[in-house]
Amino acid sequence: MLSIGALVLAALFTGAALYVLFVEHPARARLEPAAQLAQWKPAYLRGTLMQAPLAAVSGLAGIAVWWRWGDMLFLAGGALMLAAIAFTLIVMFPLNNRLKATPPESATAETAAMLSRWAVLHGVRTLIGLAATAVYAAALYRG
Repeated sequence: MLSIGALVLAALFTGAALYVLFVEHPARARLEPAAQLAQWKPAYLRGTLMQAPLAAVSGLAGIAVWWRWGDMLFLAGGALMLAAIAFTLIVMFPLNNRLKATPPESATAETAAMLSRWAVLHGVRTLIGLAATAVYAAALYRG
């Protein structure tokens, strides 16, 4: 059951990330910079509260499956899920912090460009989640 849990949590993480990438961000990008930032701030907070635990628990579950049964694909999937967290902390946090520190009324075209950069980085994180989900699914399919 732990192996299925790892997959389900990775898929939930990835599904949420895909929604942000293909629905939420493109809709936000059509707004003026102040409105973009005003929408991004609460969405980012709520997304963090949902996605960080999904990535962490999925990653730890994958590693636990590897530890218990020696399945290297689960180690790889778990490492990928934890890599999504590391990517966020190392690569995305400086940009996130700049965006969070900018008052919406001070948003400019540079702010909109930062949000576009954020979307690209979020796309990388989404690909990491997709890879982890695929690795977990392959491990379960192989059985």
